[in-house]
Amino acid sequence: MHVGVLALQGDVGEHRAALADLGVDTRPVRVPGDLAGLDGLVVPGGESTTMSMLLDSSGLRDPLAKEIEAGLPVLGTCAGLILLSASIVDGRPDQRCFGAIDLVVRRNGYGRQLDSFECDLDVEGLSGGPLHAVFIRAPVVESVGPSVEVLATVARGTSLVDGAVPVLCRQGSVLVSAFHPELTDDRRVHRLFLSRIEQRGR
Repeated sequence: MHVGVLALQGDVGEHRAALADLGVDTRPVRVPGDLAGLDGLVVPGGESTTMSMLLDSSGLRDPLAKEIEAGLPVLGTCAGLILLSASIVDGRPDQRCFGAIDLVVRRNGYGRQLDSFECDLDVEGLSGGPLHAVFIRAPVVESVGPSVEVLATVARGTSLVDGAVPVLCRQGSVLVSAFHPELTDDRRVHRLFLSRIEQRGR
């Protein structure tokens, strides 16, 4: 299995370490040629506007869009969720997303750095009890398309959100989280991502 981690900015090392814990070799993806032969790709957390600009300057955006459209399994966390979504609220006017999962998201929807939080999530179909999740300047999912599976929600009221908010979603080969699974020792989200790669390879 060959898994890439988009290495333009953000939690690259943390995701590579998480996948190494599961016995998976990874490689950083910085230029279009790095996409060759990949079975899956992680788009990490970081600064979504910076990552968006670097996707253009590196020449990666169009080749990566083609791979995702062709069914390449992708895991997007925090900023990765933003970049893979269908639409961004409060993004830069020139910020572009891949439209890989039918979500409308708001950048920093829970607030700034001081509003970061941790909580336990019940994840549909995931055994082993609640999943501890770390939210750092997390995006808020404001709407979900009909083909999207919502695997976990968080009940957290803010000025923008009231009630259960989706924080782990899946559509086809794309899995996204508003939190950072790479920052805990729990590897179940990464295992869920790897299971999609295995299913595709059968």
